[in-house]
Amino acid sequence: MNLQTIVKIVSAVFGLLGVVFLFRIIGAGDEEIKMAATSGDFAAVSPLVSLAIAILFITVSITLVFSILNLASSSKKLKKSLIFIGCFVVVTIIAYAASDGVETPMKDGEVLSANGSRWVGTGLRMFYILATLAILSMILSGAKKILKK
Repeated sequence: MNLQTIVKIVSAVFGLLGVVFLFRIIGAGDEEIKMAATSGDFAAVSPLVSLAIAILFITVSITLVFSILNLASSSKKLKKSLIFIGCFVVVTIIAYAASDGVETPMKDGEVLSANGSRWVGTGLRMFYILATLAILSMILSGAKKILKK
């Protein structure tokens, strides 16, 4: 039995489980699920959510394994990947250093810690830095093509 056949069988099993769980939810009805959820009973929805989490975990695991195996096959690819990971870490450090955090009250009455606030700022600054770098690389690539002609 080859890998493609195994993947097809596993996909079919997951698909059938998903359909069964979906029909259970549809059969229960919206109002019954909402009433059960208000009392903390998520039995109708939990199997579908668990299936989705399992599929996500399997997909991410397989992707990571095959990515690492592909990188390990070539030292040139591995070196390039490590350089880009290092650049990403540098951008993260720069964004973290540029961010500051203050305790912030949230809508649900809880308080976001100063550290949590700093990480939110870090994420925003990383987005701005990486978006700027992407736009600049597109502009430079386009200019290089125009000048080449």
